[in-house]
Amino acid sequence: MTDTFAGPRAGRRRPNGEVVLGVDTHRDAHVAAVLSPVGELLGTEVFPATAAGYRDLLKWARRLGRVRRAGVEGTGSFGAALSRYLLAQGVEVLDVNRPDRTDRRRRGKTDPLDAQNAARSVLSCRARARAKSGDGPVEVARLYKLAKASAVKARTQAINQLKAVLVSADPNLREELAGLKNAELFRICARLADDQAEAGGEEAVLQATRVTLSLLAQRIEQLTQQIQELQHRMARVVECHFPHLLTVVGIGPDTAVTLLITVGDNPERLGSDASFAALCGVSPVERSSGSRQYRRLNRGGDRQANAALHRIVQTRLRVDPRTQDYFERRTKEGKTRREIVRSLKRYAAREVFHLVRPTQSP
Repeated sequence: MTDTFAGPRAGRRRPNGEVVLGVDTHRDAHVAAVLSPVGELLGTEVFPATAAGYRDLLKWARRLGRVRRAGVEGTGSFGAALSRYLLAQGVEVLDVNRPDRTDRRRRGKTDPLDAQNAARSVLSCRARARAKSGDGPVEVARLYKLAKASAVKARTQAINQLKAVLVSADPNLREELAGLKNAELFRICARLADDQAEAGGEEAVLQATRVTLSLLAQRIEQLTQQIQELQHRMARVVECHFPHLLTVVGIGPDTAVTLLITVGDNPERLGSDASFAALCGVSPVERSSGSRQYRRLNRGGDRQANAALHRIVQTRLRVDPRTQDYFERRTKEGKTRREIVRSLKRYAAREVFHLVRPTQSP
């Protein structure tokens, strides 16, 4: 433990009562605050963002009372490791959003205040989203997906650069490579540097062009191999741990991983299919005033999960007879295609939820 931000009541201990922990997380250090059930500040302390620091933080908080709930900012980034540790110690971790700008302008912004606000969010039940545990196959798949997305982006950039170099290349070289499919183009370009070494004595610009095309093509081949390897690993995770998802019409390994990332390794944190639909941004939002009653599109939630559900629906509209019958029936009722797709995405979210969430015993 290092610097202390304790007030006049910070040393008061409540070992027999329940307390609420709030943590403002940063890269190198976390600031923790402990509140009593009535909102009294019992202490504020700063701890290093290390394994030993996590242990000291929880020991310090437990000296002030029983810690059953904790509000943590940034459970998906700086607070991810701390959240995993607290969950492993039996503490319920709730994800806390940063305070709104109005409150920060009124009260100011300091790390101790942010830690207190995190704890107060838990006390007031404003923070209700339970943190992901991040300690199972879903986290493994998320890491593979992250690396794959980076490789796809880098490969796209390399392809664009290769074709941009070809546009301004020597006419003879450009005509030699014209009309080739991408795979053949990359294979031939990858050997241009070797051909140049055998030819020798060419002009400097043409030589540099051939070397550049060769290096870019080799980079594309390497990234393609990485993408294929990561795709195989993602598919293996889904097949081993969630094979039932792959039996659903419209769901492949990529779509399954995207939806599983939204659910997390602890699907019990989601109370109902409605909460999962809200996370995916497919739950309708009430928008009524006076005699006008209607619902609007939900523009929140995980947009990648929303896109995954959209792909499921579009696939089913092409190949699934049951979905096609539903589409025809709702069309006759006067619904637009957009409205029907929204309904189908909500149904797909419900189906996925009941497949990934453990059945609750009555």
